Amino acid sequence: MSRLNFTLAAEAAGSGARAAAFETRHGPVVTPVFMPVGTQATVKAQQMDALRAAGFTVLLANTYHLMLRPGVEVFRRFGGIHRFMDWDRPVLTDSGGYQIFSLPHACTLTEEGARFQSYVDGRWFLLSPEASLAVQREIGSDIMMALDQCIPSTAGRDAAEAAVDRTHRWAQRSLAARGDSPQALFGIVQGAAFPDLRARSAAGIASLPFDGFAVGGLAVGESKEQREDLTAATVAGLPRDRPRYLMGVGTPLDILEAVHRGVDMFDCIIPTSLAQRGTVYTSEGRLQLRRGFYRLQDQPVDPACLCPTCRRYARAYLHHLIKANEVLGWQLLGQHNLHFYHRMMQEIRERILGGTFVDYYHDRRDRWARMDGGESGVRPPKASTPRRMALGNYEVVTSQRGFSSIRQKSSGEVMHPVGNPMDEARRLYVDQSCLEARLRVSGAPELVIWDVGLGAATNAMAAIRCMEAVLAAPGGTPPRRLHLISFECDLDPLRLAVRHAAFFPHLHSPAPSAILRNARWEHASGGLRWTLLEGDFLTRLSAADRPDLIFYDPFSYKTDARLWTLETFARIFHAAAGGDTLLYTYSASTAVRAALLWAGFHVAQGVSVAPKEETTVAGTHRSCLQSVGHPPPALLGRQWLDRWERSGARIPAGVVPEAVAEFENRIRTHAQFVRAPTIIWAADGA
Repeated sequence: MSRLNFTLAAEAAGSGARAAAFETRHGPVVTPVFMPVGTQATVKAQQMDALRAAGFTVLLANTYHLMLRPGVEVFRRFGGIHRFMDWDRPVLTDSGGYQIFSLPHACTLTEEGARFQSYVDGRWFLLSPEASLAVQREIGSDIMMALDQCIPSTAGRDAAEAAVDRTHRWAQRSLAARGDSPQALFGIVQGAAFPDLRARSAAGIASLPFDGFAVGGLAVGESKEQREDLTAATVAGLPRDRPRYLMGVGTPLDILEAVHRGVDMFDCIIPTSLAQRGTVYTSEGRLQLRRGFYRLQDQPVDPACLCPTCRRYARAYLHHLIKANEVLGWQLLGQHNLHFYHRMMQEIRERILGGTFVDYYHDRRDRWARMDGGESGVRPPKASTPRRMALGNYEVVTSQRGFSSIRQKSSGEVMHPVGNPMDEARRLYVDQSCLEARLRVSGAPELVIWDVGLGAATNAMAAIRCMEAVLAAPGGTPPRRLHLISFECDLDPLRLAVRHAAFFPHLHSPAPSAILRNARWEHASGGLRWTLLEGDFLTRLSAADRPDLIFYDPFSYKTDARLWTLETFARIFHAAAGGDTLLYTYSASTAVRAALLWAGFHVAQGVSVAPKEETTVAGTHRSCLQSVGHPPPALLGRQWLDRWERSGARIPAGVVPEAVAEFENRIRTHAQFVRAPTIIWAADGA
């Protein structure tokens, strides 16, 4: 059970951004949150009162540096870091793993830990998972970090894989070393620039009882685009119910992009280190106050800012302090930058809670890309065009309503094109099939779902989320087991969506990455398994268990004609023979319904899912259609049959002329139309 009592307040539509809160021993923290870096129990050139006045609730300090100076005996004497540095709010301590990687002095790394020589007095130390946790316990931080092996993001695969494995082993040792301490402990994900290793590391670390999770090993050599993609891929494998922390990143743009991808917590030295060099962030871009252009300007750094620096000092004075190398200049500009960061995080949270984050994201991304706001008289460089997110024949498209989908470039067809994809999947497949009620039938045989047309895994994840909700419900008996079988011949849509998981919140789970990697995934409860059958559907369906439910969601007839033929539906009906199987599909076309009837199904009208007024439900028996839903779906009646007789599309493609008469007779004499009691046809199916 988490020591932080994490609660999720809101998630932004069309984005992975989220607003949350958690409790620590020294007070609450709301997210997204930026933590000023106080490496050596101080934030460079800033007083604690100024940090409190700015609104910061949590600071970062570093285990490696503090164990060398002032040393653990000092923290033991003072009862921890809070009294020592006069900070009464939460503190997070890094484990020292990054310093082992980044500092140049002698260091030997083994399975036991890192043996290194102190830069303070030349003594030798061993920083192991156990030693790191022991120091952090003495420091008394509210959140401790497990020791990890950080390597350059440009490292080779063998080195990256070894670091992932060692980080996982050290994570287990760190948990054991925490013991009964009330301090929270975060695990760290590694994997360099390899998405599959990132996914593997995330799955391994997420399986352990940490209070939160960190994305480590970024901003150490990779490109901005790689960092964004790797962040999204990593976050997708981390649990929703605990905080996510991107270590050591970064600029306002970096933070904005990471929030968009589902990150909650950040730290970086940039606000104070850039201030020392005369650089400040403003609501209109970044300024370099060392430039002579500002020597005579009698205006604040940022007219929109209410920090003490902007309220009291002109740009000309701050320019003078920086040129004269006065420490006060560093202090005042650092104070402004930290206010900027804190105000930015407040605005982001407010926009997430208010449902307008995506608009804010696009506006600020362009605005913050400008340097010096164009004030020099030189036209600022044009903001770069957003990078196109594509893979093979597919690309990510984002609607004006804020949600994202996958489009096939060759046909222009979009998966779940109108409404929020997850809402559509729940309404059309999960709710209409009464999946939750079916899963609550404890002791019943395993429920088998065929997910035909995996796509970006929206329907599959809707089913998984439903099962997880049943598993999480308090009390009651264990639910029915579920076997989800997905069919797909082209995995590029899912690969693309996982690569840009910030745009697809339904993928924020270890399951999609695992299904791509192993073609199978099993829930930790053991009650849910997911299998991928890749390849031609008609070839692979014989390898699948008989289905109870079929979520039939391939591309339309225009794009994927073979999956809408008489042969296909006849094969499906044969595979379902002997059971009460229900098939749900978005299509309500006359030809598709006629093909289902010809194959032997009984067919009813399904729920409305915009822009379609109707969808379709088909059952192997009339009785299974009448036993689902309240009220059950209305069987197609004689009025539909009359319209079918008049329709120019009553004969599906592929029926040869000499077989038309036989096809028509089979529809007219279907048991659904000749045996049903009169009351059945009161509902006018279409």
